[in-house]
Amino acid sequence: MIAIIDYDTGNTRSIQKALAYIGLSSQITADPVEIEAADGLILPGVGAFKQAMEELKKRALVDPLKQVADSGKPILGVCLGMQLLLDQSEEHGLTSGLGLIPGNVKKIPPFNNQKIPHMGWNQLHIHQETPLTSGLEGKDVYFVHSYFTDTEAEFIAASTTYGIQVPAIIHRDNVYGAQFHPEKSGTIGLQILAGFKEVITCKSTQQSI
Repeated sequence: MIAIIDYDTGNTRSIQKALAYIGLSSQITADPVEIEAADGLILPGVGAFKQAMEELKKRALVDPLKQVADSGKPILGVCLGMQLLLDQSEEHGLTSGLGLIPGNVKKIPPFNNQKIPHMGWNQLHIHQETPLTSGLEGKDVYFVHSYFTDTEAEFIAASTTYGIQVPAIIHRDNVYGAQFHPEKSGTIGLQILAGFKEVITCKSTQQSI
């Protein structure tokens, strides 16, 4: 069972439908007991970093999320949920994140009058081969965001270009993040979620990835 974290800032129903399509059962929950018992977690997110962290704290979900990460169970952050995995964000003043992947969240800088937020389909460039990035070189996924994750190259599994290099998939051990929306990215998005399913399956059976 996959726990989709419910904190009123995520596209939870669409993610649940996408998981069901690839054969992953899930529940939308804010219950720490259910979260810690799950085989893996998805942390969705739409909106502002500061508000999201305040809501996670209000629901006493920060420690359970960190405990699951420490246990080695797979976690996938989506869009804002990916940004929350980092140390801090500059959005609306400095706000501490979950600290599961080193780095900071910064506003996308202006470049040649490009529009902010970055919205639409953009091509992936693969930096590291993982179950989530296999076969994705040159494929398009759907982005909606104004901020990006500034992290070291060792944690960047895939990127896209929007004036600057924007990390699209980040990865540290059992923790993954997708800046785009897999649930809105058609067959490619489903392929990425299927890769996360593979990570969960390998972890639950103690196989190497």
